[in-house]
Amino acid sequence: MFRKNRPAPLGFDRECLRPVIRASICTGERVAGFKNLRSGKFSEVMLIRSDADLDEFCALYGLSPGELPTEY
Repeated sequence: MFRKNRPAPLGFDRECLRPVIRASICTGERVAGFKNLRSGKFSEVMLIRSDADLDEFCALYGLSPGELPTEY
């Protein structure tokens, strides 16, 4: 499911997709992905286990950790 050798990242349309972190209230598990602004559907990209994973996600898509809202 989640592997170290990830394919090259695809670009995303900022008008249709918003990068978010989805977190579980119970377990604390965090998943980074994109939420479709029209349909509200969430697409998982990678599991966030540490700050290094979050930094990797941000580097792949040219984001800063400050622009990633967390949804519960």
